[in-house]
Formats: sequence, structure tokens, C-alpha cells
Amino acid sequence: MAGIGSMLEIGKKSLFANQAAIEVVGNNISNANTPGYSRQAVRLEDGMYISSSPGQLGTGVNAVEVVRYFDEFIEAQYLDKSSDEARWQTLYENLKNVEMVLNESSTDGVNSALAAFWADWQTLAANPEDTSARSALLGHAANLVSAVQSVQGDLQRLQDGADDVISAEVTAINKLLTGIAELNRQITVTEETGKNNANGLRDERTQLIRQLAEKMDINVIDNGLGNLTITTTAGHTLVDGPNSFRLAFEAPQTIANLKSGSSFKGSIAYDGESATEYTVKIVSQVGSVVKYEVYVDGGKTLLKDESGNSEFTASKDGILMPDGRGVLKFDIGTGTSLQAGDTFQVLPNKSLFWYETSSSKVNITPQVQSNGLDNERRLTGGSLAGYFQFRDAGIGGYLEKLDAFAESLSWEVNRIHSQGTGTERFENVIGSFGVGSTSAALGSAAGLVFGDKLAAGNLVISVYDEQTGQLVQSSPLDFDFDATNLEVKNFSTANSLQDVVKAVNAAFPSGTVTADIIDGHLQIKAKDGYDFAFGSDSTGLLAALGINTFFEGANAGDLAINSTILGNIAYINTGHVNGAGEMNEGDNTTAKAIAALQSASVPTRTQSEGTTRQTLGEYYSTIVAKAGSDTQSAKFNYEYNEALATDLLSRQEAVSGVNLDEEMTNLIKFQHAYTAAAKLITTAESMLQVLLGLKQ
Repeated sequence: MAGIGSMLEIGKKSLFANQAAIEVVGNNISNANTPGYSRQAVRLEDGMYISSSPGQLGTGVNAVEVVRYFDEFIEAQYLDKSSDEARWQTLYENLKNVEMVLNESSTDGVNSALAAFWADWQTLAANPEDTSARSALLGHAANLVSAVQSVQGDLQRLQDGADDVISAEVTAINKLLTGIAELNRQITVTEETGKNNANGLRDERTQLIRQLAEKMDINVIDNGLGNLTITTTAGHTLVDGPNSFRLAFEAPQTIANLKSGSSFKGSIAYDGESATEYTVKIVSQVGSVVKYEVYVDGGKTLLKDESGNSEFTASKDGILMPDGRGVLKFDIGTGTSLQAGDTFQVLPNKSLFWYETSSSKVNITPQVQSNGLDNERRLTGGSLAGYFQFRDAGIGGYLEKLDAFAESLSWEVNRIHSQGTGTERFENVIGSFGVGSTSAALGSAAGLVFGDKLAAGNLVISVYDEQTGQLVQSSPLDFDFDATNLEVKNFSTANSLQDVVKAVNAAFPSGTVTADIIDGHLQIKAKDGYDFAFGSDSTGLLAALGINTFFEGANAGDLAINSTILGNIAYINTGHVNGAGEMNEGDNTTAKAIAALQSASVPTRTQSEGTTRQTLGEYYSTIVAKAGSDTQSAKFNYEYNEALATDLLSRQEAVSGVNLDEEMTNLIKFQHAYTAAAKLITTAESMLQVLLGLKQ
């Protein structure tokens, strides 16, 4: 009931409540500049009421709990934009390095080396016998090869560097996931009694979640009592209460997804370099012949070749990817076979996996699809997505275009050069391009990069007396690529390297010229006392097999000058064998044709862009332009998302940040309340003394 004792209790509770409030205000002031600290306050409630005369009388104030000011709705938006900001910032910062590699404004690069290369062919066309012009051409060709390889090497190093950073990021993410799960456990233990708010632990967890959001896109689900579930936006669980799941950055691999009842128990391996993930689907297997389809974009987009074909045929020993950047090799195994519907996920690069269990994993490698959109079943945000986009869609795309440039340069020059003649003839020549199977159709033979450029037709080889230079024998008008046929049969892409050898040997029954196969490469050799030269070739065989060519290699990494030319500049072809089998001095037919490539629109094909036609110089310029465009796009997206994230963070700070002016006001308010409570106690004490005095 009401009385002086009740007044003393009210004063005591007021002292305690205001003291707690002053302590919390003091903690706010001391942590005003502490990163991640959220403003706190004591929640005060009036005590129970006692019915008395003249009515209900209060029993003072209760300090119920210390609350944390924090807006979860704003935080969810901030985490989303923070992930996007980190992704584009990572991409932008790394793409600036690519611009430095491709910048030709301050130093000589590929385009200037290419211009010098074409100019030397013009000079050589004016004086085909000039050895100094040949030497100059060889030097500038070496500069061109070096420039292309330098760009390729720099881009490759940036790509490898991205792998190193991704590996470190994944390690850091796993530590964050473990830390968040442990904080979930601690917060739950602290709060499940309903008497304490684990505000400090919640602030610590928020900081870890923000760090996680900067590395990957996440969704946060609050289950109450501090129990959070964190998933990727695609739905892969990362943290579930006190439990965490791990990510792994693993080596290139091929994953078999076999149909029920499939008997395949062999091994598979991918040989090649590509920034593209492939999904190979078996259509059928009859004997050793495998029909297959190839998909990209996580199995969504069906690849087609230049002719529009989507179903390919190969021996089970090797399946060539439609973009020519690698071969999938099968070791079928005894008593097993491939079955229609069997699929194989080919991961040429190190990939990111989410482990649901110790043995069950899912590929969540961020992936930009052919249409420019993200694969929503994978990671799409954070620095991880930025590094993967830089490595695959960025560097991978530039390397693909650079390889296409080198391939087109090699093919276009070799196609002309292989049908020409220098100042000396051959006694022995070995092709620089080989095949894995000498019995496989050359049009689809694994390992023959230019196999898709072969065409039906024929070629000419002329044989000369080594001493006199007189024409001894020119090959028949047509080589016979099918000895069983009563009529002469031209070459077709279904012919094998073995068929080519038989056709050459049959064309020269006296053995003045013989053909053989050495380690998958075609060798053509003249009998002692003879030499030979190559004439017109409508098939493309000479260029495809690396016979009488200027360049070796078919991509930026292995492009090189033909070793035969490096050993003797007389084999730089400027002229040609005319219809009478003559090699005339001063003939500049081949040199002029190669020089004309400078202004010729030639086809260049990539899987991402299809086939385009422009000069080789213009095509290389598109690589430089694309890098610049990609950098500016990344910069725009970074600045845009940075502005949004900064605004959301400011809104969160307005709620959870410490305002020193406000805290000083609160300090004065609670100080006065504390003083008044003390005065109440002294007043009650005086009243009590009066009552005690009445008894005396």
C-alpha cells in the first residue's frame, strides 16, 4: 500500500534506472567512432499500479532492457547493393589493367607491328629477289609474333592472378561463414532466456555479414532469437543457425551425369584452354562413332558450327569442341559404352562449388551467359562474381578474340603462302599441324585446328631435276583420293591423313616424291637427285597441315614463324608455279596477294560473336575497343551502385549511428532525473524522520 516506504522504493528504482540510462549513454558516446557500433538505449517502463486512496498509485520505473537501434529492412537493401557495388568495383579495377596491356597510344603494339608486316610484303613484291627485303620481313614478322604473344602472356598472367585472388577470397568466405554460425550460437544462448539482448554480438555478426555480402550475393532470414539463415540469392544455404556450409575452388574437371542404366564406367578428360563451360550431350554411339551435341550457358544454349550444324560426329577417342579450343577424350573402359542422353559437364578452368554434404557438391561458378545476362542459378554478386566475370567473360573473351585474330592471320597468310614458291625448292618438308588419329576424317579430326576450313578439290606438286632445274613431273591434274574408284576422286573432308598419303604416293609411281606420316604429321620427301615445289591447292590441305606455310601455330600463344623459313629465308614465297610447271625469277604473285590482305575483309569467328568480316587490323582494333567499352561500363555500374549503397548506409547510420549532440542532451536529461530521484529519497527520509519524531 502507499506510504513513505513506497516513496523510497520509487526513488531507488528511479536511481537505478537513470544510472543504467546514463551508463548506456556513456557507452554510446565512447563508441561514437567505433565501426559497426549501433546506438543503444535503455527501455523504461512504468511499474505496476496499486489501488489505494485516493486512487491507483504508481510504483516507479523499471529499466526493462537495453535495446539496439537497427533497421533490418534498410540493412537487407544495403547488403544487396553492397554486393553489386563490390562486384563492379572489382571488375572495374581489374579491367583498368587490361586497358594498360592493350594501350597502343604510347607504345608500339600489335597494330603497328601488323602494319610493318604488310608493308614489308609490299616491298618484297616490288623486288622478290632482294634478300635484305626478305630479312626485313622476317624481322618484322618476328616483332608481330612477339607483340601478339606479349599481349597474350600479359592477359594470361592477369587471368592466373584472378585465380589466386579467388582462392584467397573463398578461404576468407569460409572463415566468415564459420564465424557467423558461431555468433548465431552465442546469441541464441544469450537471448533464449528472454532477459538479455546480445547487442554487442549482434553488432559483431552484422559486420561479418557485411563483409560476406561484399564477397558474394546473399539473402538473410531471421528465424528469431538470433538464429539466422543465410543463403545465396540462388538458394544455396551458407549458414543455418549454428551450422555452416563450405565453398571450394577446385581444379578443372569433367563431371559425368549419366542416364539411369548407362554402362559407361570409363574416364574422361578435357585437353585445351577455354573460358567457356561446356555441356556435352551424347546423341548416339554406333561402334566407335559418337554423335554428340555441345551446349554452353549451363546447358541452355546449343552450339553450332559455321554451317549451322549442331550435331557433330567423332570417334570416341576424342571429341573436338565446336569452337576448336579443346578436345574431350574418352577412355570408354572394357565392356562399357556411351548411351544417348549421357551428359558431361566440362569445366576447363578452376570452378567454385558449394558443398551441401562432404560428398555432394553443386557448381555455383558465376557465369555471364551469351545474352549478357547472369546465370541466376549461380552467384551473381560480390567481389567473387567480379573476379570470375573478369577472368572468364572479360579476359576469357579478349583471349578468345586474340586467338581468333592469330588464327585468322595464320590461316589467311598460310593459305596464300602454301601455294607459292620461294627462290629454292624443297627436298623434304614436314607439316607443322598434326592429327590425333591418322584414320579419322580430316574435316573433324581431333587436333587439326583448321580442319573445318578444308574443302573439296585438289592440289598440284611439281617435281624437278635437282641439278638442272628442269621439270621432271607434275602431279596429275587431280590426285586420286580413292584408289578403289574407277574414276579420279577429288579430296573431300571425309578423307583421312592416310588417304592423303596414298594419293600422293600413287601420283608419283616412280617414287620421285613420297609421302609418309610422322607422329600424326604429313611428310613429303623427294628422291635423291630431285626436289619439288607446290602449286595451286583448292582443298586447303597444305595450309591446314602446315606444309609450305609462313606461320606455325593457330592461336596467340603458339603463333610462330615456320621453322623452315627461319632456317632459310629463300623459302619465303613470293612467286608461284605456273601452268607449265615453271618457277620464274621476279615473279611476285604470292607476295602481292599476301600484301593485299592488309585491306581485305576476311572472316574471323568466335563462339561468342559468330563470324564477322573485316580486315585483320580492324578486327584487332575491336579487341582494344571492347576492353575500353567494358571498362567504362564497369565504371558506370560501380559508381551507380556505390551511390545507392552509400545512400542506404547513410539511412542506416541515421537510425543506428551515434549523434553526440543527442547523447549530450540525453546525458543532461538522465542526470537531472537522477538528481531528482535522489531528492525524492531525501524528502521521503525527512518525512520518515518527522513520523519517528511524533512517537517521541
